[in-house]
Amino acid sequence: MPHDQPYLQAEKVIEVVQRSGAKDLDLRFLQLTELPDSLGQLSQLESLSLSQNQLKELPKSIERLTNLKSLSVPGNQLKNLPEWVSNLSHS
Repeated sequence: MPHDQPYLQAEKVIEVVQRSGAKDLDLRFLQLTELPDSLGQLSQLESLSLSQNQLKELPKSIERLTNLKSLSVPGNQLKNLPEWVSNLSHS
């Protein structure tokens, strides 16, 4: 299934972060309706901002972000957050 432009843009940003080893990822205001599975490969991530998108759920792959300390998700259409999210700081 072909992906839309926001998804492809997010994949490019994820690739840059993966190569650089950055600990923060900002995917705000991209109008994302889904997140690339490649996000789960960023095990070094400590901060992830997904604010102001159109996400309805978080992918299972996000659970692999074991160093994640901060997750920002306001402005989405999320109905239920996974239980592990409550252990993070929220912004």
